[in-house]
Order: sequence, then C-alpha cells, then structure tokens
Amino acid sequence: MPSSILVVEDEPAIAELIAVNLQHAGHYPIRAYNAEQATALMSDVLPDLVLLDWMLPGKSGVAFAKDLRANERTKQIPIIMLTARSEEQDKVMGLEAGADDYVTKPFSPKELLARIKAVLRRRAPQLTDDVVVVSGLRLDPATHRVMANQDASDNAIRVELGPTEFRLLHFLMTHPERVHSRSQLLDQVWGDHVFVEERTVDVHIKRLRAALAPAGYSNMIETVRGSGYRLSRAPE
Repeated sequence: MPSSILVVEDEPAIAELIAVNLQHAGHYPIRAYNAEQATALMSDVLPDLVLLDWMLPGKSGVAFAKDLRANERTKQIPIIMLTARSEEQDKVMGLEAGADDYVTKPFSPKELLARIKAVLRRRAPQLTDDVVVVSGLRLDPATHRVMANQDASDNAIRVELGPTEFRLLHFLMTHPERVHSRSQLLDQVWGDHVFVEERTVDVHIKRLRAALAPAGYSNMIETVRGSGYRLSRAPE
C-alpha cells in the first residue's frame, strides 16, 4: 500500500536519489531540507514515516526526533535516522532520541526500502500489503478482498466493503483487542488533515457491521462504552 514518506535531508543529490527509489517502490516522497521546513510541511499533513538525516543545518536530526516524540500529534510517526556516524554510541543516541531504526551512509536503495518495510510492518501494519487473518476473517490489501469463514474453505463468504469500510476494517484487524477512540480512528483511517465529525465513525462502523453480518462476524466489532471501538479475536 503506498505510504507518504517525509525525507528530511539537506544534500539535494541524496534527497533526489532517495525520492526516486521511493517512487519506484510505490511510495509518495515529500522532501524537506531542514527541521523547520519539515515542521511546516507536517503542520498540514502527517507523513506515514520520516527518513531523517542526523546532520541537518540548524536543528539537528536528533533534536528534531526528540521534538517529534514529545509532540502528541507526531509521537507515533515511525522515524528512520540516516547518518554517516557508525559508532555504537551514536546509534544508541539516535535510538534513544526516538528513532525506530538507524541506517548508516552509504547505504543501498534495497537496504533502505527493506528497512522502511520492516518498520512499517512493525509500527504501522495497516500501511503494508501483508494479508491479515483474524478468527477466520481474511483481508488482502493487494486485491482489496475480504473473505469470511476462511477456517472452513468450503463455506468461505466474500464480504463486500466500500473503500472507507475496508480501510477501517484493515486498521482494526491489524490492531486487534485494542480500544480506539473515534478521534484516533479518524486520524488513522481518514487522516488527521480531514475534518469530519467524530460521529462519522459511528456511521461507518454500522455499515461495516452490516457487511459482516451475513457471515456472522458483525459481533467482532465491539462498542466499548465511553471509549470507542475494538475488534475482538473471538466474536460471540
């Protein structure tokens, strides 16, 4: 699934090389050359991941990573540090600043793309094309198909979903048993730059349950009073 990746790198040649390889891999690169420009870009739309150079003009990448982790709006964004520093203490410093991974220059495009995929799979599995299966419900992001009763293949049922319901189910299935508030679901499924009422979530949850009902899976989507919604692994 295409991901928006903010590349914060002050060397134009390296930034261009990274951007081209990200595009070829199906991602959407956004470029910034310092922390100030990156902050301005992120004030409009949050990226799915940040590739952050250690040595930036002005505020360093390490300091910027700390800022991102200290901000409620940006603290969950995956960060990969890019740096020529290879000493163990430097790696520890980058990770302690909040980075999820650390790539030492020079690096191959294949290695960087593999690191991005690994971090997204770990931190934001709803952004990958990995098939998700929960209690016999199977969702394939690549083919945009949802099949129920996969444990009994002879009785498998195709679940028809609209684009929003598909994204909503994908997010819930990649984070089972966790309670998500309406505002969290709006940020993760609709995007934090989309301004819609929280009750919109209720409408789409209702549609999702209705689509799952024929296969007997509507009870997987639980309402947690006063908190939000949860996808249960063991529907009744």
